[in-house]
Amino acid sequence: MPVEIRVPTVLRPSAEGKSSIKADGATIGEVFQDAVRQYPALAGQLVTAEGKLHKFVNVYKNDEDVRFLDHLDTEVSEKDVISVLPAVAGGA
Repeated sequence: MPVEIRVPTVLRPSAEGKSSIKADGATIGEVFQDAVRQYPALAGQLVTAEGKLHKFVNVYKNDEDVRFLDHLDTEVSEKDVISVLPAVAGGA
């Protein structure tokens, strides 16, 4: 089942310039694996080599932060939208 992933500006070059892509899977982790299969340049951008979410990205299923759900094991359906947002730090 295809799930929409909204791609932030900083990752769009890795997704062939697309702001939104579709990937298959029953969980966030499976969807990310399929996204990397389709767009190999995304490898290492979303998930670490150890298979965990990168610290510098925030991932939401609809409006819910997956860190407060089941992380990469969060179940998804074709009606869900996954949003990837780069973490922002800095300031004075």
